[in-house]
Amino acid sequence: MSNPKRILVIALLLIFVGGLMAWFTQTDGGKVTIKDVRWVGSNGTMMSGLLYIPDGVTAENPAPGIVAIHGYINSREVQDGFSIEFARRGYVVLASDQTGHGYSDPPTFANGFGGPDTLAYLRSLDIVDKDNVGLEGHSMGGWAVAIAAGVYPDDYKAIVLAGSSTGTYGAPDGTPEWPRNLGLVFSEWDEFSALMWLTDVPKEIVSGDKLKAAFGTTDDVVPEKLYGSIEAGTGRMLFQPRTTHPGDHLSTVAIGDAIKWFQMTLDGGNGLNPSKQIWYWKEIGNLIAAIGMIMLLLPVGMLLLKTSYFSELKQEPAPVKSSSKVGWWIAALITMLLGPLTLFTFKDFPTDIEWNASALFPQNITNSVIMWTTLLGLITIVLFLIWHFAFNKKAGGTADDYGLTWMGKLDWRKIGKSLLLAFLITFAGYFMLVLTDYFFKTDFRFWIFAVKLLNPLQLRIALTYFIPFLFYFFMLNLVLFAQLRRDSPSLGKEILVNVVVLVLGYVSVLVYQYVPLLAGGTLALTDESLWGIIMFQFLPIMTIASVLMTFFNRKTGHIYTGAFLFSMVVSWIIVASTAIHYAF
Repeated sequence: MSNPKRILVIALLLIFVGGLMAWFTQTDGGKVTIKDVRWVGSNGTMMSGLLYIPDGVTAENPAPGIVAIHGYINSREVQDGFSIEFARRGYVVLASDQTGHGYSDPPTFANGFGGPDTLAYLRSLDIVDKDNVGLEGHSMGGWAVAIAAGVYPDDYKAIVLAGSSTGTYGAPDGTPEWPRNLGLVFSEWDEFSALMWLTDVPKEIVSGDKLKAAFGTTDDVVPEKLYGSIEAGTGRMLFQPRTTHPGDHLSTVAIGDAIKWFQMTLDGGNGLNPSKQIWYWKEIGNLIAAIGMIMLLLPVGMLLLKTSYFSELKQEPAPVKSSSKVGWWIAALITMLLGPLTLFTFKDFPTDIEWNASALFPQNITNSVIMWTTLLGLITIVLFLIWHFAFNKKAGGTADDYGLTWMGKLDWRKIGKSLLLAFLITFAGYFMLVLTDYFFKTDFRFWIFAVKLLNPLQLRIALTYFIPFLFYFFMLNLVLFAQLRRDSPSLGKEILVNVVVLVLGYVSVLVYQYVPLLAGGTLALTDESLWGIIMFQFLPIMTIASVLMTFFNRKTGHIYTGAFLFSMVVSWIIVASTAIHYAF
């Protein structure tokens, strides 16, 4: 990076252009106002949501209202595709954070997942036509709105369950009369068909007794056939878009099906054709801005390294004393496969040892992740020491060569400066997110991967998880620097190689997992539907890890800045996007 200022300008442009594109899309060119709202729900729980208000809607001119609730370990923004398109058709939309998710108070699962409180708040707004209220929820959000429909049976007119079901986790069983006017959007490749509708193969839910009971038929349910009577509130219709469970959020068909059902069942709105959608431009804008934010971290770091305070950290890496050619391939394969092949086993250990969410470690999903990464870190230490003492020490490999020491000694002042440098770089990225949220009411994301602002509680939690994440990524970065670094490749080539090493294993597991499902069967590992979806997020996370750690290894000649930096970034990303299970 010969000209960090030029790269900085490009990164800022990407953030601005992406944010502007996302804002323009979600507001439909300024025709929809979006408000970040808070309200007090049951037991004093503070709830959070995004309120979409179409142009011209007032207390004197109320519009139909729709509740939109996301699934497990997601947040209100994941419903953007549905929310944007509902609002463009003249509906007031309240996309809420479930309890324990996003900016709603923990714990998760409380108060019917926040569904009843969200419906009550939407109906309290004088801009909403109380006689035309719809409920839409994806996955666990479907249970939230189903519970709301059970608590307030007369307060809504129609419901869309996307990738969800009745009769699960507190949601009442579906009958031909309840819930009122049910539209079911359940994809052909939905990973949770056994959980939701007691049918192993998703496409075959049409033959399942549970679905037939909800539709009031003894025959197989016919997709897109109207059952019951919309006028009587007993209307039912099944839609089966060709996508996966999380793919509902990236499917114009799934979103169009939800639009179609509400246009059939709610009075009002502008009747805009369900196929005329623009939400995907927000996804593209968010992705452009996210790329800009990650890119921004590199020139910020370089400019800081040019200052007098941090300049002593800038150093060329020591000559390579890494594995032989055969040894390099062995180390690369171990690094590539060790994480993916142990995830499904190691992540269950907290449950096995009854390690429950606590005030110190309050996120069950993150606890499973740090259990896995900690065990990986321990295995990595053992393998690294075997490699060093059995092979590389004889070749003259030292701690200096591994980016650990300066002239044979730990320099705590430089290590401290590396930590401060990493913090300032992270702060620069976070500051751009603050500005993006302020001016555009968006964040950095794509699909189910998100870089969100932290509220005060999440910030405290992130600081706690930083330590275990640092342990693993320090060891992983040591492997990248000491064992996998090669003689004189370009920086770009080294980053690319490390991306392949850290990402390809997860891609391979996902291919193994999903090919049987996409071929019309079930997941290869049917019990790992949730964690298979979570694994998709490891693809961008490990790509970012490869870029940041490799770049700063090269620029500082040591592994500290890169390890500190990415551990901060990953703690921020995961904590802000994951459910809090402990009741503070």
